[in-house]
Amino acid sequence: MPNSRKKALFILSQLNNDDIDWIVQKGKKEILPPGTLLIHEGRQLDALYIVLKGTLSVLLDGEDTESAKELAQISTAELVGEVSFIDARPPLATVKAIEETHLLAIPRRQLVTKLQHDMGFASRFYHGISLCLADRMRGTIRHLEYGRSIELEHPDLDLEDINPSVLENLALAQAKFNWLMENVRA
Repeated sequence: MPNSRKKALFILSQLNNDDIDWIVQKGKKEILPPGTLLIHEGRQLDALYIVLKGTLSVLLDGEDTESAKELAQISTAELVGEVSFIDARPPLATVKAIEETHLLAIPRRQLVTKLQHDMGFASRFYHGISLCLADRMRGTIRHLEYGRSIELEHPDLDLEDINPSVLENLALAQAKFNWLMENVRA
């Protein structure tokens, strides 16, 4: 996975087929035209998002998106809103569609209820989120340590850091993501 690992795959790698079926049943497909704001800095989120197709921009000081600084881009098979989902605090950045973007929105209330009542699902989900956030933290530390994005220059080095069993699960997660994309309802 060049230049950036797809964060949704970390969660999907931990979920079983019944879990993914539940996500497909409860989630709703949303299509954002270019320039549309998905997340407003400082405003609570009511969903966790999986990018099915397209690209989003993460902006700091995002109320005026023209002068905002782009922190990152989020693309296909990545998560949006996972940090705010975990800590239930408003997001620290604005997220805007760069191109037409297809999302799977998983309603926060339904996901919280599922996590509270299905301990197996909760365990798998939170393990996947932990892997996702750990990967992001390692990437951030590398970026700060070297003053540049090492994964852009040496993508193989990044893959060597992952536990082989997790890496194997990520390959299977890509197949799960493809199935999810084909079965999401409008």
